[in-house]
Amino acid sequence: MQDTFWLVSKTLRTTFRSKKNILLYLITPLAGIFMALLAYGGQDKVTTIGVVNYDQGTISTETIAYLKKLDHLKVEEIKDTSVTDKLTSGSIDSAVTFEHGYSESVLSGKPDHIDITSIKGESVTGFIKTYLYQYIDHLTVIATAVDGDSDQFMRMYNDFRHEDFQLKTTALKDSSTSKNMTYMTVGFLIMIMMYSANNLSEIILAEKENRTYFRLLSTPVTAQKYIFSNVIVNMIVMIIQIVATLSALSLVFHIDLNIPLWKALVVMVIFSLIAVGLSLVIVAFSNGRKSASGLSILLITPTSMLSGCFWPIEIMPKSIQKISEFLPQRWTLDTLSKLQEGHDFGSLYLNILILFAFAAAFFLVAIYKFSRNNSTNSFI
Repeated sequence: MQDTFWLVSKTLRTTFRSKKNILLYLITPLAGIFMALLAYGGQDKVTTIGVVNYDQGTISTETIAYLKKLDHLKVEEIKDTSVTDKLTSGSIDSAVTFEHGYSESVLSGKPDHIDITSIKGESVTGFIKTYLYQYIDHLTVIATAVDGDSDQFMRMYNDFRHEDFQLKTTALKDSSTSKNMTYMTVGFLIMIMMYSANNLSEIILAEKENRTYFRLLSTPVTAQKYIFSNVIVNMIVMIIQIVATLSALSLVFHIDLNIPLWKALVVMVIFSLIAVGLSLVIVAFSNGRKSASGLSILLITPTSMLSGCFWPIEIMPKSIQKISEFLPQRWTLDTLSKLQEGHDFGSLYLNILILFAFAAAFFLVAIYKFSRNNSTNSFI
């Protein structure tokens, strides 16, 4: 135990012996907050949507007219060929497409053939769906009452449209912006944690290259204790990064996490085990620091992009979304998103088990690789 404590203190001194390392491990994770503030802090209150109407039916025309009457919503009718360009350029926030058969599906009481797309994720699509789906539900009720008769439907719809209703409105707090800022911050934090864990694990390779590792093994210190101490230091740094980032997000910048701080902390600590495990796998399969650094770049950045750490997963093709289900970053973000939606830990037991499974798998692979290395350069 005393040997392990000495190794931990030694590794901590090595880690924070320069201001550059302090900046790398403690300040860099906060950059995600500033990126989120730039992306969402000053976003416009008016949402611009582009509408593509393939249906050209009366009901689709009335639906578009309804959208144009909504406050904080600007509607622009566009062609399908310009949807992608307008979304990526930012001239529209979302695109609503009415496919052929939309009007008939509403008349039949089973609304379909409508698609909503946005690169800004749920913050935009959720707002549109709230109003649009409620309106379509009203149309469906009318269609069901007239048994799909289009003439009777239009008469009842006109009566409904011109009816005077007494409506009391209450302003609710919009949490979509804070959710997106939290999502972007955590996504960036996940990537930084993985790189930090890899840098800390590379200390093993650095001490191996300068022969410090072998001098340590000539003392009562064992290879197992040496690796275990590195894991402890890794976890300490990861937890400091998590606490610093989440605390700054909530207490300094007053961005609502929409979940208790301790729940977000628990999920991120579980992910820190995954980050440390993966870093040990990279070290186990590397012959030196340069190869470890190259392998980490090859693995961490692309998988973080595929997992939705930098943008909403919904904007990516379905095939890519399927691939992301095999990545731990995706399950971490999914767990946090579901907690924000009101789920408790009990209902997310599968997500938690999958995260622990990723961590266990990485540690087992690292242990196996270390134990199978019988050369004079082996760690265990």
